Amino acid sequence: MMVMCCTVASDVLYKCSTLIFATMPSHSSSLFMARPLWFLTLCFMISSSSAEGPPSPGYYPSSKINSISFLQGFRNLWGPQNQRADQGSIALSLDSSSGSGFKSLHPYRSGYFGAAIKLQPGYTAGVITSFYLSNNQDYPGNHDEIDIEFLGTTTDKPYILQTNVYVGGSGDRNIIGREMRFHLWFDPTQDYHRYAVLWRPSEIIFLVDDVPIRTYPRKSDSTFPLRPMYLYGSIWDASSWATEDGKYKADYHYQPFIGRYTDFKLDGCAADGPASCRPPSASPDSSGGLTQQQHSAMAWVQGNYMVYNYCRDPKRDHTLTPEC
Repeated sequence: MMVMCCTVASDVLYKCSTLIFATMPSHSSSLFMARPLWFLTLCFMISSSSAEGPPSPGYYPSSKINSISFLQGFRNLWGPQNQRADQGSIALSLDSSSGSGFKSLHPYRSGYFGAAIKLQPGYTAGVITSFYLSNNQDYPGNHDEIDIEFLGTTTDKPYILQTNVYVGGSGDRNIIGREMRFHLWFDPTQDYHRYAVLWRPSEIIFLVDDVPIRTYPRKSDSTFPLRPMYLYGSIWDASSWATEDGKYKADYHYQPFIGRYTDFKLDGCAADGPASCRPPSASPDSSGGLTQQQHSAMAWVQGNYMVYNYCRDPKRDHTLTPEC
């Protein structure tokens, strides 16, 4: 827990120092440096405030949806020897022989899809623990995907939560990814936290503990997933890219790597369901979209913990991502 707290604080201290020096007159810098205690006190106050967590979103979509057990909604997909089911929960493990994954019993064309997840502490570089929607098995090489992925890390750095949307692609670096990445305002290895995707006909909303962290609006049919998808969970070795673009690899001296899932919540429109089916709302608002309070909470998260946004990457060809 101390490592996470120090990491979060150091991120904020760096932002604090950068902001202060950028706005100071040049003749004031030497005077400021002569008072390091004052500077550190100010930055500690800022970091303490930021470390408290986001403001309340005011509405909690998960509270409106009943929980289901693993067996009620899912089945093994691969690596059954690396799965351990217990009541309504499932633990997936990765070792040098195999990872593991599960798949929902039914495909959906919209809905709320959430689970409480607890991650492996310590050295997890190269390892990805995921919870995502995909139709890869129905459209191999031309599929859609909505991802929540936890990118493993070294012992001195926090996990990165990567959100992503693929439309008609395989995510093989030749296809367009729409990644936004975040640090978290808590240690995801200490306890279970709820991660969810709300996939509506008009937008996709990613949530952490019911706080929206990202929206992906439907600006055109060509940039939005519209075909039915299954829900998946998995743990696997992605050493070639997962941690600092492949700089750090999975080290099986630390095996097994374990991702734990529980308290599944699914409320979706089945692919073969009636056309009148509508997914849950993100808020009490009549439109079903986010309220101003939810937007404020999301802005706080993005302002304090977002570490990458594909729309702001100067190396990307943004003619390929018109939604930006």
